Amino acid sequence: MKIGIIGAGYVFDHYMATWPRHPRLEIAGIADRDPTRLRQPALFYGLRAYPSNDALLADPEIGLVVNLTSIASHFEVTRAALDAGKHVYSEKPLTDDFESSRALLALADARGLKLSCAPCNVLSDSIQTLWKALREGAIGAPRLAYAEFDDNVIPLMRPETWRSRSGAPWPWRDECLSGCTWEHAGYHLSWLCAIFGPVESVTAFSRVVAPDKTPEPMDTPDFSVACLNFASGMVARLTFSICAPIDHSIRVIGARGMLSIDSYRHYRCPVFLETFDAVGLNARKFMSVRRSSFLRSLFGVGGRPLPLLGRKRDDVSVAALKRREINDQDKVLGVAELAEAITENRPAFPPPDFSLHLAELTFAIQAAGVAGAPTRLTSTFAPLEPRAETLAAPPFRHDPPPAWRRWLGQRLEALHRH
Repeated sequence: MKIGIIGAGYVFDHYMATWPRHPRLEIAGIADRDPTRLRQPALFYGLRAYPSNDALLADPEIGLVVNLTSIASHFEVTRAALDAGKHVYSEKPLTDDFESSRALLALADARGLKLSCAPCNVLSDSIQTLWKALREGAIGAPRLAYAEFDDNVIPLMRPETWRSRSGAPWPWRDECLSGCTWEHAGYHLSWLCAIFGPVESVTAFSRVVAPDKTPEPMDTPDFSVACLNFASGMVARLTFSICAPIDHSIRVIGARGMLSIDSYRHYRCPVFLETFDAVGLNARKFMSVRRSSFLRSLFGVGGRPLPLLGRKRDDVSVAALKRREINDQDKVLGVAELAEAITENRPAFPPPDFSLHLAELTFAIQAAGVAGAPTRLTSTFAPLEPRAETLAAPPFRHDPPPAWRRWLGQRLEALHRH
């Protein structure tokens, strides 16, 4: 089976950055409705350029199509690929409304085809490590999750000048028209729902806070916040914006501790486990401790890194260093998972009911407005499991705290009597 890619814009380069990590995935060629935009990456990567989407879809060697077009084109392109008998992997969100997402998934099912949707960060080593630690009870019963997606103060960063490796401009106008919720909600919703199950209701707020971010006024929210009420009893709070300094952090708080990750975007970002005790909980009250990485480490504030699952890569090139520091997300993981599922004739991750649930959640948060009223979800999905490699990995070590921590905890508690 060969893979055809439709959409040769900015995000295409993100996929190509890590495509060499997946030598089994062969690209037959690419197509784009803009001949100029198509020509640049075709020459840059030495790929075949199909003269039209129809020409790519007519190629009998192509069994899987990757849809990297703009959100407004997702439905049309994916439907055409399914009608042509191709399996499809689509960038997020699946479409721009709930009913058309449902229609595409139903069409794929009726034709016996697989339709999968980004993002794939739940397959990353970091999220799989987090998931395994939760399943082992590392923090006791999970109670709260906080997830941030402040993607920087974009209006001040001259996004109109941004270019990808092959020269494609960042589609700032499309991004602002779609809004940060449509563009970004899936990254956190995917791992939260995979681990904690379906959401029963969501209470959200969304608004334009930077009306001057583009030359022409746009009424799509550039800030949103959502509180998720999971059927399992878990609660999560998510924030999305393009008007605050970058923060992609993840925290899961349980009855006995906390798991934290600095960024969803680094697929081998360290996962920290902090077991709550009197030392850490009291030490973090001190300003000197909060200001000093040495004192935080000494008192266990923030916890210790867990050994990451997966295999560390040995690439030491400049490009690899840049990815490690800024953006080491392997977007092709989702394509590889789908291709493997097709070859092995097994269900793919994410399953259709999961993708539909995420779509409904995303649209509910985007459309919330300033009223802040709760929305009950109409969709649900069957429980999911981590990757087979995650389930097979040996359990993490959990050494008991040394005796001196109990003594120090008593001293610190004495300082905080009111």
